[in-house]
Amino acid sequence: MFQATLKNEYKKLCLTVLTGLCLSGSLLTSSLQATELGYPEKEELKFGFIKLTDMAPIAIAYEKGFFEDEGLYVTIESQANWKVLLDGVIDGRLDGAHMLAGQPIAATIGYGTKAEIITPFSMDLNGNAITVSNEIWKQMKVNIPKQADGRPVHPIKADALKPVVEKYLDEGKPFNMGMVFPVSTHNYELRYWLAAGDIHPGFYAPHKGDTSGKINAQVLLSVTPPPQMPATMEAGTIYGYCVGEPWNQQAVFKGIGVPVVTDYEIWKNNPEKVFGITKAFAEKYPNTTIRLTRALIRAAKWLDENNNANRPEAVKILSQSNYVGADYDVIANSMTGTFEYEKGDVRSVPDFNVFFRYNATYPYYSDAIWYLTQMRRWGQISDDMPDSWYKDIAAKVYRPDIYMAAAQSLVDDKILSKSDFSDLVGEDGFRAPQKHFIDNIVYDGTHPNAYINKFKIGLKTGDKL
Repeated sequence: MFQATLKNEYKKLCLTVLTGLCLSGSLLTSSLQATELGYPEKEELKFGFIKLTDMAPIAIAYEKGFFEDEGLYVTIESQANWKVLLDGVIDGRLDGAHMLAGQPIAATIGYGTKAEIITPFSMDLNGNAITVSNEIWKQMKVNIPKQADGRPVHPIKADALKPVVEKYLDEGKPFNMGMVFPVSTHNYELRYWLAAGDIHPGFYAPHKGDTSGKINAQVLLSVTPPPQMPATMEAGTIYGYCVGEPWNQQAVFKGIGVPVVTDYEIWKNNPEKVFGITKAFAEKYPNTTIRLTRALIRAAKWLDENNNANRPEAVKILSQSNYVGADYDVIANSMTGTFEYEKGDVRSVPDFNVFFRYNATYPYYSDAIWYLTQMRRWGQISDDMPDSWYKDIAAKVYRPDIYMAAAQSLVDDKILSKSDFSDLVGEDGFRAPQKHFIDNIVYDGTHPNAYINKFKIGLKTGDKL
């Protein structure tokens, strides 16, 4: 019932999109009539980003002239942290930004700053890892089985960390770890990994004024901006962290820590960042919105095409100080299809960063719903909500109608081909049930409450702190 209702709503939504492009429930079919896309209503734009590898689609769209092809003259500015970035989009200082996928969702439901933020474009899949200090790694390593060549067996589960955490707690020492923001994928991935290893990461209770996320916690999680993660761990303030690249590989290069698990191993092909704009911007500047989405789609395609052949060039661009500003070799370590765990333990991870394949750029409702399930699991959503509520919030924030208008116009203009979007024909906004989680729990976005109730650790139906 839930999925059928959304399918009907999705088809209605796609009948009339921002530029008047006519789309049916079966998208990108030969029966569509090409409609010329209008000029951008706003040509000069300013976009924000955080210094992470996965801001790449914005940098590439700029450097390769894809924004200019759309009549858009873009300025790109790095931001101090995720809150400053979000505030910049809300107050209009920024027209759009590279955002944590949870930020538009949290803003829409009023967790933190209340605002109507939408996303027409998902920026990437995967791209994060969990790193621990050398001392913690030394203690964990004795609990990890070895391959015939002596290297640790991957994926490394938090089971190997549990005795270490228990030892610290028995000695009266807090076990501190870092993540980048309370509604970041990193927070939820770190919590997911810990809980799968029977380590409690703590609850939030906003209805009681407690947004620390440390209620009943065995591991205390705190916010640290991504570029500061390695130095904060080296100083001993935290014993490990979850962050995007290049800040895990930076720990390896500096010899201060060991990445123990990638988010690809926690949840294969998980959504990571989105491009966020206000709902008001999309409504006031519909052509501009579709045109910037077109440019980002082209950039994502360039990043993945020919089996990642363009990645070395992309790494060179990202290593510039005005973008990520890390050494070429540090960024290349993950961006070009490998990942280094313990120093010298380099393994092939071709999908560590995915920008276009596997429908990476399409804003799935089920992706949004997963974030909402984790917000509820850890108490950021204080009360039970019906399945229909999760669907309604997802449809407010994630905008596949805008994405498909941009995709269709790229096909109409013969810039990209129909085959580039063939997997999206008839798409209803839900991925098939996903099975590749580190704890083997299956996620079906059409049944969010049933999913929440599967976890041993976390709030369930009827629970309230």
